[in-house]
Amino acid sequence: MKLSDFDFDLPEELIALRPASPRDSARLLVVRGREGKLEDRIVRDLPGLLDAGDMLVANDTRVIRAALAGQRASRDQGAPVEIEVNLNSRLSDNCWSAFARPGKRLKQGDAIAFRGGLSAQVTNKSDAEIYLVFDRSGAELDAAIEVAGAMPIPPYIASKRAADEADAGDYQTLFADKSGSVAAPTAGLHFTQDLLNQLSAKGVKRTNVTLHVNAGTFLPVKSDNIQEHRMHAEHAVLSAEAVAAISAVRTAGGRCIPIGTTALRTLESAAASGDLAPFNAPTDIFITPGYRFRIADGLMTNFHLPKSTLFMLVSAMMGIDVMKRAYAHAVKERYRFFSYGDACLLLPGEA
Repeated sequence: MKLSDFDFDLPEELIALRPASPRDSARLLVVRGREGKLEDRIVRDLPGLLDAGDMLVANDTRVIRAALAGQRASRDQGAPVEIEVNLNSRLSDNCWSAFARPGKRLKQGDAIAFRGGLSAQVTNKSDAEIYLVFDRSGAELDAAIEVAGAMPIPPYIASKRAADEADAGDYQTLFADKSGSVAAPTAGLHFTQDLLNQLSAKGVKRTNVTLHVNAGTFLPVKSDNIQEHRMHAEHAVLSAEAVAAISAVRTAGGRCIPIGTTALRTLESAAASGDLAPFNAPTDIFITPGYRFRIADGLMTNFHLPKSTLFMLVSAMMGIDVMKRAYAHAVKERYRFFSYGDACLLLPGEA
């Protein structure tokens, strides 16, 4: 398939710059079956759309304050050079890969000073990234980043407004527990404690996975032949306890419905050999039409960018024609798109 097969028209004014309030008041487009029956609901309706015995699987990663502003000392006794750094993937206790602007002003061996006394040295560069060794490690580095950094809102929001303190809460899910992401698993942003209580009362079960989202989630597909695209690897964890809980639900006839594409990619990576098994490793799984889903019986997800790997994933689950029709309906009905936007509930097994 070609990249152009996954294109669609999206009016810029439908890109959400702030989330719905309360979170579960966001709109929810339900897409049922291979025929793609469409139903306009809201997230708060979710308990009535799922069955007792179904299981939701959330990503419990926590977004760190990964947007760092720093300075590189001048090479000729002039003024320091302002450098913007967006952390991408943690490589060790004191090393991160990152994107920098202006990256061309940095060389191997340069030191960058950040707020709060935090500093790092550039140890290497690639075409897109720099590699940083910080002056501290582990929990001490984590604490320093929280002081020095800002919330790393998506580029299509940052191009329209600056990040602010509202984003510190808005861009963090209710499930956030394990620090490590530089972007939110945004389907989880729609949940409130009241909604979780209602789902539990209905008999809907829940378990967690962890996938630390990196900035690769925003990188465009550049090849027109989508099979030539290579995903950025992200570290994912599925515990033995979660495997047992999910397996028990599916054996009993319940559905496993990930909350977001990151949770889905973790599950499908953990079942790559055929059976679901504990997983603790990087994954670069790329799901496109023709993929056979092993674990995910549905998906709750936000609306994704044209020609993105995530629109390819939802097209793999429901069919590209169904998803194009669903997105055209969402545009017509003025749904809000992307990270702070509305949601879809994809149920391929329903009539």
